[in-house]
Amino acid sequence: MQPFELPEFYTPYPARLNPNLNEAREHSKSWAVSMDMIDVPQHGTAIWSEDDFDSHDYALLCAYTHPDATAGDLNLVTDWYVWVFYFDDHFLELYKRTLDSPGAREYLDRLPAFMPLDGVITETPANPIEYGLADLWARTVPARSVDWRRRFATSTENLLNESLWELANISQQRIPNPIEYVETRRKVGGAPWSANLVEHAANAEVPAEIAPTRPMQVLRDTFADGVHLRNDLFSYQREVEDEGEINNGVLVFEQFLGCSTQEAADAVNDLLTSRLQQFEHTAFTEVPGLFAEYALDPGAERDVFAYAKGLQDWQAGGHEWHMQSSRYMNDRAPTANGLPTGPAGLGTSAARIVPSLLSTAPQRMRSFTHVPFQAVGPLRRPDFSMPFSAQCSPHLDRARDHVVEWARRMGMLDPPEPDIWDTDKLIGFDFPLCAAGIHPDATPDQLDLTSQWLTWGTYGDDYYPAVFTPTRNLAGAKASNQRLSEFMPVESTAAPVPATALERSLADLWNRTAGPMTVDARRAFRRAIQEMIDSWLWELANQSLNRIPDPIDYIEMRRKTFGSDLTMSLCRLAHGKAVPAEIYQTRTIRSLENAAADYACLTNDVFSYQKEIQFEGEIHNCVLVVENFLSCDREHAFEVVNNLMTARMQQFQHVVCTELPTLFDEFELDAEACQTLRGYAEELQNWMSGILVWHEQCLRYDESELQRQVAARSRPFGRPTGLGTSAARIAASLGERDQRHRVS
Repeated sequence: MQPFELPEFYTPYPARLNPNLNEAREHSKSWAVSMDMIDVPQHGTAIWSEDDFDSHDYALLCAYTHPDATAGDLNLVTDWYVWVFYFDDHFLELYKRTLDSPGAREYLDRLPAFMPLDGVITETPANPIEYGLADLWARTVPARSVDWRRRFATSTENLLNESLWELANISQQRIPNPIEYVETRRKVGGAPWSANLVEHAANAEVPAEIAPTRPMQVLRDTFADGVHLRNDLFSYQREVEDEGEINNGVLVFEQFLGCSTQEAADAVNDLLTSRLQQFEHTAFTEVPGLFAEYALDPGAERDVFAYAKGLQDWQAGGHEWHMQSSRYMNDRAPTANGLPTGPAGLGTSAARIVPSLLSTAPQRMRSFTHVPFQAVGPLRRPDFSMPFSAQCSPHLDRARDHVVEWARRMGMLDPPEPDIWDTDKLIGFDFPLCAAGIHPDATPDQLDLTSQWLTWGTYGDDYYPAVFTPTRNLAGAKASNQRLSEFMPVESTAAPVPATALERSLADLWNRTAGPMTVDARRAFRRAIQEMIDSWLWELANQSLNRIPDPIDYIEMRRKTFGSDLTMSLCRLAHGKAVPAEIYQTRTIRSLENAAADYACLTNDVFSYQKEIQFEGEIHNCVLVVENFLSCDREHAFEVVNNLMTARMQQFQHVVCTELPTLFDEFELDAEACQTLRGYAEELQNWMSGILVWHEQCLRYDESELQRQVAARSRPFGRPTGLGTSAARIAASLGERDQRHRVS
């Protein structure tokens, strides 16, 4: 029996079949035989029989996912997919089933030698995976740029190496939390690798200058999440019931939400739908802006459109292949509201488009129809999971005096600046208390600097919605960001004359902080600040549309809007040369930092829920995001967020205890580097505990203080005017009248 009924999928694009399918079938089978992949035992085990290969039909997958590829390109891409699926099954039999981690590490360490960016392969292949990789690399890279080769090699290495993460979870019987799962699944699941092959098959490389931008990253990541979540639904029975796999999104949701397998499958499908709709939103609203911003020529624009279309084709074709391949659970066609969704089988995918659009329309509409300024009241405070004792700097009182003097000197508290803060507000916000907790060992000057960076970041976060949201002046906000960038010179000291308190304070902080840094450190620090201020534009764009963000997009952007990397960078920069720079890019350190960042961000969302939803008309709060995504009440959403906080804290502890020592051994770090990284983990512990204490003690989220501010305010604070917001003026005016009445 199937463990659950397949849900109604969002399938907005028809699947098309490449006419070169039969040639690809013949070619790929011949190639697999020549690589010893069929009926050839590996360490005594034959990975695939001929029947296995034929029934899986990888040529059909590629013919569906690359419908416009030439015959030669389809043959090559199909060989790549034969190779990657063989790797997956080969790794399962030889290392996952036997739990042979040392052997797996040795096996994986050899593979990058068969992907040189320049020059020829000098290593001798010793097994079908190495034979296949060497052959495919040599056939593929001559037609591609160095930038594409680098990106493809990286995504291939990620796909291979993150198999160790899966193996470790299986060995420990550890089911990951949802955030961790989605992040790591992108690498081990291989969809970013597939996106690179879309570029090759479409002969449409993403221009190097825009490849790292947020819109292109979102296209890649939403594509990846869609591919992987769909695969998890179809492969649950095979992976969980047959292979003993625990790295499956349905199982992750089942355990985290404490629900039935069917409910978990439905939730995974809702997330899949949300990610596909995020792909569409980004493609239509964010990608076109890149063309003008980077002055792309028509050929580059064509390549970007061809790439996006290729990703859409892959989603449609991948779904159709899952519906037909013997590799997956697909016996019964999905139903919507108990009714058949349409015919199944070859050539019938278009018939399912309209039912899928209708069935998923309510989920899309919910994201745009939130009524802001609703009276929600404060959330109850949970018993937060905080295993670390809070520390406090002895220089706190000095920093409190200095931050007020500094803010006044910068012009933050005086006209003609917009009415953002006054002295009483700043004192009540008590940013030095936060700094004293996150940097308890700081010198007096260092504590002043941290306090003032926190003040600047929060001032900017308040400034942008107050100044730009009421008129939806996104162009003005973008111009402001461009100006702010000029006050962070990397290789010189040249900067314009500041014109606002925000510019004046940034110029002051940058000179005091970046002056002693090396050029590379200065560049990294600037990038952290730039990502934070750019994330403010993302918030303004959503606010102008009254659009509650997709859950994954929200979590990943929340780290930036909160300024997580800014404050973490201050810690990392003090480590000097003790730790090689590449260590900070490893999955282990990124997992450590992201877990800490998410805990802090979700802490803020719990404390700021009433302030943001009721008093500011905000939509960027995880409790609201969960309410919207799960279509549940506030109390249930709050429990989910609190459980996420707990899960992220547990993951942080798991990384410190289990993964950090493995990292030390893997990279053969010396004693100084190991001690520095242990110290960094302690700094992040202080960071989380200090942020929690600050939220508990400052007045920024106090209801009586918020009501006082509403009573004193003479105009609405950034009310949206988009779809579904007409009721906001009624709710807000009634709410404010009621609040003024209670205050008086």
